[in-house]
Amino acid sequence: MGSKDHSFDIVSEVNMQEVDNAVIQAKKELDQRFDFKGSNSSMELDKSEKTITLKTESEYRLKTLVDLIQTKCVKRGVSLKSLVYEKVESGMVGGSVKQIIKIQSGIPSDKAKDVVKYIKELKMKVQPQIQSEQIRVQAVKIDDLQALIAALRQKSFDVDLQFINFR
Repeated sequence: MGSKDHSFDIVSEVNMQEVDNAVIQAKKELDQRFDFKGSNSSMELDKSEKTITLKTESEYRLKTLVDLIQTKCVKRGVSLKSLVYEKVESGMVGGSVKQIIKIQSGIPSDKAKDVVKYIKELKMKVQPQIQSEQIRVQAVKIDDLQALIAALRQKSFDVDLQFINFR
């Protein structure tokens, strides 16, 4: 028996097809909403950049667009922790406002360090290792890995975590 017979990966993956579906549904609803008739509002998904750009006339309308996109994402199973909001840009032509929402894919290094630190604080017989935008955890006993997953599910790291490649 090797010292590291079992492992799993902690990842943060976003199903971009579901994000696309959420944006399409949000746009459809936007087109049908009476309170947005004749408004200069838009939402665009850039799949390569993994961003959603919202543009509209006022901060109030922008909040409505954000709510709309969040509702559709939740319905499509896209975690709201995967959406990172950039600062609202105002003072554009005609007083319009713009906001970019980044779709967080992969675990940012600061969050990965927080997860590893937490795992080490648990003093379990597991070895976490950061590998680019994911974390591999290895252990001799499969029970230790299962206990770790249960512990990680109880804690929030402000990033949507999934546990894959369990072996």
